[in-house]
Amino acid sequence: MDDTRIQETIKKYDRSERTKELTGLLKRIASIVAITMALYHLYTAWQGTPVAIVHRSLHVSFTLFLIFLLYPLTKEEKPWHKFINIVFLILSLVPFLYLWTNFDEIIMRPGMPILTDIIVAAILIITVMEATRRVSGMVLPILASIFLLYAFFGNFISGYFSHKGFDLYEVLEYMYLTTEGIYGVPIGVSAQYLIMFIIFGAFLLKSGVGDFITELAISIAGAKRGGPAQVAVISSALMGSINGSAVANVATTGAFTIPLMKRVGYTPEFAGAVEASASCGGQILPPIMGASAFIMAEILGVKYVTIMYAAIIPALLYYLGIFITVYLRAVRRNLKSLDKSEIPKFVQVVKKKFYLFIPLIALVYLMIKGYTPTFAAFFAIVLTVPVSWVNQETRMGLRKILEALEAGAKGAITVAVTCAIVGIIVGVSTQTGFGTKVAGGIISLSGGNLILTLILTMLACIILGMGVPSIPAYILTANMAAPALLKLGVPPMVSHFFVFYFAIMANITPPVALASFAAAGISGGNLNKTGIEGFKLALAGFIIPYMFVFNPVLLGLVDNYMQIFTTVITASLGVACLSTAVEGYFITNYNYIARILALAASLSLIKPGLMTDVLGLGIMAFLFINQMRKRKLNNASGHVAG
Repeated sequence: MDDTRIQETIKKYDRSERTKELTGLLKRIASIVAITMALYHLYTAWQGTPVAIVHRSLHVSFTLFLIFLLYPLTKEEKPWHKFINIVFLILSLVPFLYLWTNFDEIIMRPGMPILTDIIVAAILIITVMEATRRVSGMVLPILASIFLLYAFFGNFISGYFSHKGFDLYEVLEYMYLTTEGIYGVPIGVSAQYLIMFIIFGAFLLKSGVGDFITELAISIAGAKRGGPAQVAVISSALMGSINGSAVANVATTGAFTIPLMKRVGYTPEFAGAVEASASCGGQILPPIMGASAFIMAEILGVKYVTIMYAAIIPALLYYLGIFITVYLRAVRRNLKSLDKSEIPKFVQVVKKKFYLFIPLIALVYLMIKGYTPTFAAFFAIVLTVPVSWVNQETRMGLRKILEALEAGAKGAITVAVTCAIVGIIVGVSTQTGFGTKVAGGIISLSGGNLILTLILTMLACIILGMGVPSIPAYILTANMAAPALLKLGVPPMVSHFFVFYFAIMANITPPVALASFAAAGISGGNLNKTGIEGFKLALAGFIIPYMFVFNPVLLGLVDNYMQIFTTVITASLGVACLSTAVEGYFITNYNYIARILALAASLSLIKPGLMTDVLGLGIMAFLFINQMRKRKLNNASGHVAG
């Protein structure tokens, strides 16, 4: 698949990629603004940021300006749209310029806004909502509007969700002139961390690390039975961790891996599902993960490296489930590996291009040593350029550097505007106490039952994740649903990881499984069947969050390494049993009873406790003996198992 078709696929299933094709002066302006935005953030990463609200305000103005340049007002551009775009371009600069030029005066009158403050606040809210509508559709602007109406008129509501009431000045000042509204934690994380890692990802890709990852995956798994599926899992996991976008990852790595999988015998639906589930999992895989992980670290007040450590075991269990399922499918259908002539030698691949991983290794090392993610990302970005000079093929000259800066800034604006509009929702929740009331409502609805509370929280995450990107889905549920889990005694990090996982899993949850739909667009498979196959492949991702709620050891929240080891072993066996139940195959085909037993074994092994582990192992042993006996009978009767 050529670059044009890849971009078409991304734009079809990811609204945030539907930008205009700029030419001439507008194209040059967009490039200059994007490069300037990237350079500003690199400079502040090195020299330190201005006052938080000023820094965040400039970050938002850069974002809005680029969105009104790059994204059309409607699908079909009309001549009069140019005037509206120019108006919005000018308005996008007003909130920052006003705050910057009047900052000393504003801080001297806290809680006493003047009319001009309110007018500029209204301009900010309107431009953020319009920019979000262009990037991701109507869902978030409508949701933000509902919350603003609640802030203004919630005092007229009788009952549990009523509040004391706030006037226009109080609400708009809170949204604009504090770090609790639009310029709150989400946009702070975007301005401080996320843009740096997105720029770093752009530099890595420009240096050729994408090709290296693909070659590395083929050298590792290409010779295995059904190898292309394992190649897809490895390459998509690594690339997904770097770029943080499931749909974009499907379109880029899937353009290569999906045709390979189809060639060795996987169905179009299964090939697309493998790519979708593996790409989605990149957002839960350290070291970079998705944007939500940085927001989680900021909300919890912990170092990002702590989130990285906690994410390792659950992410590996998730990918273990996918690996086992694709292998069982290959064995069951007697699928072949790639031809030896297509498989590069592992040692040769590593020897030729391993240097491209040096910046990534440096990034992880610096964060482990205690440096801030901002500095670690800055150093890794700077290091990427000289590292690329090792080989003429990967060398980054001035053009590639500027292209990486531009791509990084443009890649950050969709995340930034999402964080900005979520700031409105979170701000209203904080100002009115709505978030606390929702948490209390969930506990009341569940009767204080932890399992029921977890299920309600999971459903809220998935439903939100179907309509909005994973970042706002996580932030909203973390703000409203996670406190309910906290009240029931679930530790803060565990509560947030639970919410985080299901916000990500919404990408592959039917009926709106955008990552699976994008993969089906490449594979030519049926959309709904691909979505169902993707859901089945990623089923471990829907069970793992329950695992670490009942056994926080999986997040490494204990110092007993033997306990961690034994828990990982039983959890791995549980995930393996789950994969056999999903595929309906172990040594030979399962019947329905064997599938039910395998599912029971997996749930028993996943739940912590000696009795459940013994029960799960006992069922596994029974299934193994039964499968061996069945294979002998099949062989004796002249049939080939599977």
